[in-house]
Amino acid sequence: MEIAVQWIRTSWTKQSRGGEAASRRNVAPVGFALPHDAASFAHVIRMNERDAFESKDSREDLSTVDVQLRETDGRLRVFPRVQPLFALPPRRRRPPAVRLVPGQWVRWQLNYRFSSALGLRDWSYWSDTFNIAYGPVDTDVFLSTPTVFIDERGPLR
Repeated sequence: MEIAVQWIRTSWTKQSRGGEAASRRNVAPVGFALPHDAASFAHVIRMNERDAFESKDSREDLSTVDVQLRETDGRLRVFPRVQPLFALPPRRRRPPAVRLVPGQWVRWQLNYRFSSALGLRDWSYWSDTFNIAYGPVDTDVFLSTPTVFIDERGPLR
């Protein structure tokens, strides 16, 4: 069965916590149209503060995406991996994996805050959005409302 994967990572520093830069970051899309051959790779989009949050897309191997995907009994099990333990915000109990049937898709969002190893640099932040569809889909599937929406974003202070 076909699996369409889109991974959107938005990165910023304390400089984009407010004002015009934060406004640009906050209106960044959480879904993009897929390339026509999206079933064979992950569609990865990066948006970064240093590039004024303009999207840059690439194609990457599915194994590089921080999400567990497993097909069993006609369903796709989806569960994003949470990055290193030193990443904030602290997460309470994580929701269970989502099991999609053909024709369904999930949007799963997470966010993180990091400091440098020695605490010499300011905090940096990133937000991950995983859009994952099971079964054949149109290229504009991730521009619509997801079948399942999981929001694991926490306060970043």
